[in-house]
Amino acid sequence: MPRVAAIDCGTNSIRLLVAELTHRHDGTVDLRDLHREMRVVRLGQGVDATGKLAPEALERTREALVAYTIAARRKGAEKVRMVATSATRDASNRDEFFAMTRDVLGVQAEVISGDEEARLSFTGAVGEQDSDEGPFLVVDVGGGSTELVLGTWDGSRADVLAARSVDIGCVRLTERTLHGDPPTDEEVAEGRALATKVLDDAFAAVDVSKARTWIGVAGTVTTLSAVAQELPEYDSERTHLSRLARGDIDRIAAELLAADHERKAANPVIHPGRVDVIGGGSLIVQVLAEQLAERGGPTELVVSEHDILDGIALSLA
Repeated sequence: MPRVAAIDCGTNSIRLLVAELTHRHDGTVDLRDLHREMRVVRLGQGVDATGKLAPEALERTREALVAYTIAARRKGAEKVRMVATSATRDASNRDEFFAMTRDVLGVQAEVISGDEEARLSFTGAVGEQDSDEGPFLVVDVGGGSTELVLGTWDGSRADVLAARSVDIGCVRLTERTLHGDPPTDEEVAEGRALATKVLDDAFAAVDVSKARTWIGVAGTVTTLSAVAQELPEYDSERTHLSRLARGDIDRIAAELLAADHERKAANPVIHPGRVDVIGGGSLIVQVLAEQLAERGGPTELVVSEHDILDGIALSLA
């Protein structure tokens, strides 16, 4: 059974999945996790303001890739695919990033479009869902962008009906509006208005009223679940397929936006690399819930630990 390595390099974090692929008789493919890892490298540090990837951010990413390359080889990965998303799409010096990743990994990193990012996230997220709960709205709140994708799942194949990626994420929103520690009411209001304005484009392209189930993926959403459950430490088995009602989202967002850096850093489920941007991420999720309610979509959030990484791995089948 072939083994593959998938790497997702976003604005805030870089993640690795090494998995074994099993081909079924009906043509579908199962994934068996061999190794998952996440490191916060903040590749998108300052990109929104400068248009360039910072040298120290590139170095942090290089160090992570060296470790990931070793892990993939040790696990016997035969194929590797690395996908880079929002930060590199926006950077004027992205050729430096490409040269570095090619030297370390031995394969070319791919800068994918926002729509492709959405489709890969959808494929990874819906695999464990009951097809009767569809259509599904999968939302990926990243560091620099947020993707909405609407589609169906018949138990073996995903069919994407509509998708849109917009340039708002936890890092971008924080850098633009949430400067205080904690941010002021005025800054939060500015952040809310910005998120609402940017997300309008996504909602114009994706008819969320057709969705029956809302699934959230990536670190912002999984962290919110861990905070809501008051876990003593981060536990992906507890966050995976957990649910957040709209009242939970409002409560956690309010708490995180009112907390200073020290208080958030003391929470054992918030990764140190997310401490300064989780408030911005929670605000985006809160705006999403508000807009879904206004547009007749589902407002209970199903949290999934399976996302674009799983989609990338499946694309290598």
